[in-house]
Amino acid sequence: MKSTNKKRVAIVTGGASGIGFAIAGKFVEDGLQTIIIGRDKTKLSQAKKKLGKLCHTISFDLGNLAGIPLLVKDIVRQFGQVDVLVNNAGINMKKDFTEVTDEEFQKILLTNVSAVFALSRETVKYMKKKRKGAIINISSMASQYGLPKVIAYTASKSAIEGMTRAMAVELSPLGIRVNCIAPGFIATDMSAKALNGDLERKQKVMSRTPMGHLGDPVDIANAALYLANGEAKYVTGIVLPVDGGNSIGF
Repeated sequence: MKSTNKKRVAIVTGGASGIGFAIAGKFVEDGLQTIIIGRDKTKLSQAKKKLGKLCHTISFDLGNLAGIPLLVKDIVRQFGQVDVLVNNAGINMKKDFTEVTDEEFQKILLTNVSAVFALSRETVKYMKKKRKGAIINISSMASQYGLPKVIAYTASKSAIEGMTRAMAVELSPLGIRVNCIAPGFIATDMSAKALNGDLERKQKVMSRTPMGHLGDPVDIANAALYLANGEAKYVTGIVLPVDGGNSIGF
């Protein structure tokens, strides 16, 4: 359903490629001023060309926690408000458990958990003034069941789901809904790296996915659009698997 309010503003982290790009595309189609945040200026520029005039880009490293308050302040100063925040940016690392260093573990938690917390905290400061807003966190099948060789990523996504519930309980009385999407195995560059070099892993993924195929980034984007708009006005605190049945497959 097309939105009639062209002034709504959304932030999508990691919005230059994959799932984030698909979400940004759906938001733009729905008339939202959509700000995509990423580190790669070339990818951001290419995304803007494809998404058009409602897309705006910001090059920023979310690992720079100290810079996040000013980042959000500048966005609000320029666009007047933030109605939707999608915490999509995330990094992964495939490595045997005993080989993961403390530094590697902390690096993933910094981007996947600490940056999500800091960006949400700063955005909520403005959302609560209007007593309105929607935050959508992106989790993973790694939080639904055990996956080998991704211990830091798994820890980070499990934290995201717990944070979603805690945020929803605290923020929903302020008019801010908080929800989470747990994508299954989606056809993106990240999943290609994880699966194409590991035939056994890929076969296991497909065998326990009842629908029998990988998802498309637009499948996640459709769910995000629903959670972001008024049609989900009584939905908060959920973790929604969009996974072709993978999380309940055998």
